[in-house]
Amino acid sequence: MSTSAILLWVVLPYAAAVVFIVGHIWRYRFDKFGWTTRSSQTYESRLLRWGSPMFHLGILMVIAGHVVGLLIPREWLYAIGINEHIYHLGATWMGTAAAILTLAGLAILIYRRRTTGPVFLATTVMDKIMYVFLGATLFFGTVATLVHQVFGPGYSYRESISPWVRQMLIFQPEPALMLGVPLSFQLHVITASLLFALWPFTRLVHVFSAPLGYLFRPYIVYRSRDQMRGTGTRPVRRGWDPITTPPEPKRARRSR
Repeated sequence: MSTSAILLWVVLPYAAAVVFIVGHIWRYRFDKFGWTTRSSQTYESRLLRWGSPMFHLGILMVIAGHVVGLLIPREWLYAIGINEHIYHLGATWMGTAAAILTLAGLAILIYRRRTTGPVFLATTVMDKIMYVFLGATLFFGTVATLVHQVFGPGYSYRESISPWVRQMLIFQPEPALMLGVPLSFQLHVITASLLFALWPFTRLVHVFSAPLGYLFRPYIVYRSRDQMRGTGTRPVRRGWDPITTPPEPKRARRSR
């Protein structure tokens, strides 16, 4: 096994994973106020209204496809009736649609950021670097799908890339699995590893700040000032009973 193969298919992915985890912990401890997307909706909303939903919907589809294709062994899919032909059709055409939707949304967002003055001024150096690696990762993944899956004879990455990923997850790396992988797939994996290493230091950290607690918080009962003060003229609507503070009992005076 050559040194370059070990560096690319063992050292680089593990180093990116360590930076990804440690970087998020560090940023959460020392930069909580910077843990945000730095929204620019107030500067421009027309292009954002189109680009943001397209990008986010497409990237969710891309992530779901990668989870199924890389982490779930094909024998498990066979067990629930998804054979190779059905999987190939779904992965190829749905994956292509997701990639095109994601790239189109990203192109709109980059165009908006470059052409809208206040948005461009709010763009940091790390934002620009992040866009380069994010775009490169999506580009090489799309090229690999189009060249080998749509217009080519097809490449069974579930016999090489998928087991390589699963072996990495259980800390038993097999870099030899990546040696015969087409170049476009290899570039896709390399740029994705570098993107994960950059992730904690960019606006992408907002992915881990979804308001999940909102789904489980109790209801909040609002009371108007009129009802609380008892001076309102509007009739009280049916619903929650008003909550009032009972008056304190008067203390009896002692006779001397």
